[in-house]
Amino acid sequence: MLTAIDAATGLDALEAVRVDALGKQGSVTQLLKTLGRMSPDERQTAGPRINGLREAVAGAIAARRTVLERTALDARLATETLDMTLPAGAATAGTVHPVSQVMDELAEIFADLGFAVATGPEIETDWHNFTALNIPETHPARAMHDTFYLQQGLDAKAGGTFDERATFSLLRTHTSPVQIRTMLDQPPPIRIIAPGRTYRSDSDATHTPMFHQVEGLVIDKGITLGHLKWTLETFLKAFFERDDIVLRLRPSYFPFTEPSAEVDVGYTIEKGKRVIGGHPGGAGGGGWMEVLGSGMVHPKVIAACGLDPEEWQGFAFGCGIDRLAMLKYGMDDLRPFFDGDIRWLKHYGFSALDVPTLSGGVGA
Repeated sequence: MLTAIDAATGLDALEAVRVDALGKQGSVTQLLKTLGRMSPDERQTAGPRINGLREAVAGAIAARRTVLERTALDARLATETLDMTLPAGAATAGTVHPVSQVMDELAEIFADLGFAVATGPEIETDWHNFTALNIPETHPARAMHDTFYLQQGLDAKAGGTFDERATFSLLRTHTSPVQIRTMLDQPPPIRIIAPGRTYRSDSDATHTPMFHQVEGLVIDKGITLGHLKWTLETFLKAFFERDDIVLRLRPSYFPFTEPSAEVDVGYTIEKGKRVIGGHPGGAGGGGWMEVLGSGMVHPKVIAACGLDPEEWQGFAFGCGIDRLAMLKYGMDDLRPFFDGDIRWLKHYGFSALDVPTLSGGVGA
């Protein structure tokens, strides 16, 4: 048997010898089975010899396998060649989602304007999400069909333990609660943007139940609408990388700002496509597109955060990050943003090296 092992010239031949000796029907295995029919005295004598044979055969097979594998490897190395001058294959790489890219662009632009990035919880209280923002109990945003309420909040109301300021009862409908928490946590002057996920019961080509929003807040002395308009104009010029951005502020209504304004940006038609920038009255046609909501922070909101509205003023603005990405990079449907389709991500995604910088253009 040991001779057969030494005579094996390949791994297949060695495996055949192993099966003949140590397989279920192998000769050594059959000898081991005879131990059960022996008397104790016979087993004491024959057991060590048979087990020693098994170990010797197993050891010889393992040693011969090592020799054969080394021989096969040496033969392969002697015959195989690699052309090191051939170009390497392209490495598989992921992409940065357009929403993440736009968030980085916003942070870069507003950092240059002196704004910090603030964050807050996505599960909020009624007070931070509505009451402190001067949104009355009867406002439609508080209705069940507009807001995702949590069962723990509903149970607290039913059980009489609900605390408007402390019970986390809903998914935030905007990032405005971050403004409230910032005003409560730090003294003015304040300059922040608050990007993040928000939730509303809505779904179509341009709305999803979960979406991304960025809001800005400035609280200081002597703040006017002029400061708001300049900030938005500077931001949009940097974001769309065009100096011919034209803004139009339309009077509007938001509970948390007074006066309030919808911000429209002019667009033109170039090669049959709508392009942000240029004056809508140009020869190529065009029009106005709403991109932002804004206004001066309502005195009641400032007072709710413990500040004197006679001393401190401010402005706030907000827009959808997903919508900004659609306008800048040419998507026409919001739903693929959340589908996780790798083909869509490869087409619209960004390289990890495409880090937004003002010097290189935030969309570089």
